Amino acid sequence: MNAPLPAIAVRLRLPRHYRVEHADAAARAEALALRRAVFCTEQGLFDGSDEDAIDTDALLLVARPCVDGGGPAPVVGTVRIHRLAPDVWQGSRLAVAAEYRRVGALGGALIQLAVRSAATLGCACFVAQVQAANVPLFRRLHWRSTGEIALHGRPHHLMEADLAHYPPFAAGAAMRVDVKRGA
Repeated sequence: MNAPLPAIAVRLRLPRHYRVEHADAAARAEALALRRAVFCTEQGLFDGSDEDAIDTDALLLVARPCVDGGGPAPVVGTVRIHRLAPDVWQGSRLAVAAEYRRVGALGGALIQLAVRSAATLGCACFVAQVQAANVPLFRRLHWRSTGEIALHGRPHHLMEADLAHYPPFAAGAAMRVDVKRGA
């Protein structure tokens, strides 16, 4: 029986470069499978599937490691965004595969792409319902809590992004974020 690898050994095995971008049709199924793994299996928030009516019109964003050769790398992070009102957007279902949380930058990069993409599409207010454990990450990324609620039996914060820190993409620019983790 092999002993588990120390955390530093696992971290060193992870890729150093990632791309966060809008999902194509092929990435969509992988992103939904990742959400099931995180929200249904790991956290037990939903029974069987976390998909809902929002998924019909939401934009889905994904994070993948950049790998040499071969086809696309697996989806290791995802978030969805959708319009609530003409200039109000919401982000939800932010998920990063357990073994990739050690990278430490994927959640933030997904949030950045989500808010900047919405800003490019005319967003004047971007909100999210954030699990209480993730509030410190969002605060570091220039979000403020506007209240507390319980969702799916767990404490959440209603949060709003400070859009001054999330400029729209320039016309014609690729809407993606490249991530390089530290050694």
